[in-house]
Amino acid sequence: MSVPRKLLSTFDKILLGGIGCGVLGICVLAGVFSYIWINPPNQSPNPTPLVNLPLETPTALALDFSTPTLSPTIEPGSIRLTLIPSPVPSFGGDTPPVGKIAFTCYIKQIDQICLMNADGTNRKQLTEFEATAFYASISPDGQTIYLSSRLKAGFEIFSININGHELKRLTRNIGSLYAPELSPNGKWIVFTNDGNGLWVMKPDGSNPHAITTFDDIDPTWSADGAMIAFASSRAGERQLFVMNTDGSNLRQVTKVQDMGGRSSWSPDGTRLAFYAGPFGDHNIYIINVDGTGLVQLTNGGDNLGPSWSPDGNWIAFASFRDGNNEIYIIHPDGTGLTRLTNNPISEWQPRWGR
Repeated sequence: MSVPRKLLSTFDKILLGGIGCGVLGICVLAGVFSYIWINPPNQSPNPTPLVNLPLETPTALALDFSTPTLSPTIEPGSIRLTLIPSPVPSFGGDTPPVGKIAFTCYIKQIDQICLMNADGTNRKQLTEFEATAFYASISPDGQTIYLSSRLKAGFEIFSININGHELKRLTRNIGSLYAPELSPNGKWIVFTNDGNGLWVMKPDGSNPHAITTFDDIDPTWSADGAMIAFASSRAGERQLFVMNTDGSNLRQVTKVQDMGGRSSWSPDGTRLAFYAGPFGDHNIYIINVDGTGLVQLTNGGDNLGPSWSPDGNWIAFASFRDGNNEIYIIHPDGTGLTRLTNNPISEWQPRWGR
């Protein structure tokens, strides 16, 4: 059977076209492979393997994962809490803590006054009252402890020497009295008269009188005795204030939420340490007396009642970070955190002295 010439011609064209397309495709593929062979994809010359950073390298972790530091513009008297310390003044070197720290120790279900060296050694109980004793402070010469106690009915101011002897009652029936502190020149004791402002009296308890009339609490002298810092709700929410010792030149230092009570002056009189934060989550802060330079020193643990060391190199405070209140110290730049006490009882309200 013969095939018509016209049909054969069409078949030849199809066959030749298919062969041509195949050859063309092969040529294209060959060109692509040649290009890849000559120009391979870019690769990292030294690929870095994934490794687990050891726990001993916190600096590397901080570099990789830290939150950017917040640096808000802060106007004097209008402060916002920061989350991470900004650059802070140096603390004068890694010197060991010196002096003594008085504090409240909860013994047999009663608050008592205890004393220890600033490195945590030589801890001893000074009072053995049948009623609360707290708010201790140490006289500038380091020989006398002032405290508040309801040993004699209402809360009164007492003094006792650092050996636990010579207990003296200094006040009688002028109110509920807390947080006594002797002035640097030894001439006046300032204290809180609950609901009746801040008062002063002579070290023997004579001449007690008010220097403020608002709901002011937790007064503390500057190192030169020229000013008093205290917490007050006189302007609404409780804040930190400073004033001259006669009550003049009053200035508000902070404008923060959940301001605490006790504060402490730096020995050079330029900064204050205080605590603030919601219930169960207080932190320690420092701030310039003019309301600038706010720095957060702690982050978590419920930290209370800071007290600056006389040499300016440490701040003592109470913390609940280990499950019950213990006394810690830290440098003013946020380094050197050290626990001084380690007891099953609560120990709090530290106050540093010589």
